[in-house]
Amino acid sequence: MERLNVNPTRMMLTTLKKRLVTARRGHKLMKDKRDQLMKGFLELARENKRLREDVERELAKVYESFSVASAVMSREVMEEALMFPKQGVELSVGSKNVMSVDVPVFDYRTTAEDAADIYPYGFAGTSGELDAAIYGLAGALPLMLELAAKEKEAAMLAAELEKTRRRVNALEYVKIPQLEMTIRYIMMKLDENERGNQTRLMKVKDMILKEAIEEKREQDEKACV
Repeated sequence: MERLNVNPTRMMLTTLKKRLVTARRGHKLMKDKRDQLMKGFLELARENKRLREDVERELAKVYESFSVASAVMSREVMEEALMFPKQGVELSVGSKNVMSVDVPVFDYRTTAEDAADIYPYGFAGTSGELDAAIYGLAGALPLMLELAAKEKEAAMLAAELEKTRRRVNALEYVKIPQLEMTIRYIMMKLDENERGNQTRLMKVKDMILKEAIEEKREQDEKACV
């Protein structure tokens, strides 16, 4: 891993140390967020599994009733019975915040005044299996909407979890080691410069001392003459 290309000065050392503290704090926060996202995602996956099983079980009953109704009723009679639906549904989409992720929330209401008024035909010429299929489908609708919202929430949490995981890895394996390496490099350079300055000061001191000794010697020789 390459260090940062910076000038090895004390000011830069101070700046990088502050950045390192911030990076470590951010790394801890991102790890906590990742762990919470993982926990929430696993709980949501279990709930999704339960909802999907419920929806599949209800739809299987609906398909079975429709199959029986199709067998005992003619195609023309069934199409005529279902041609003009009596009950409508208006869907509204909201949102809620889960771990800084805005996930959808579905809500619906029926257009007819009586929510139980779902049969668009008379009962005289139709099969009881068709009634059961329509009733089961109406009952499965809330579960289907809840499942759709949960699956979308799971997909969004999975994407956020992956993004958070990449950020944690980038901080842990790239950014923080790079800052630490650069800080060690600058400290080593500053130590080398300090030792070099001390060596030069010692040489200058020796030169001054030598000149002072020679000057004293010359003065003593002149005094003797």
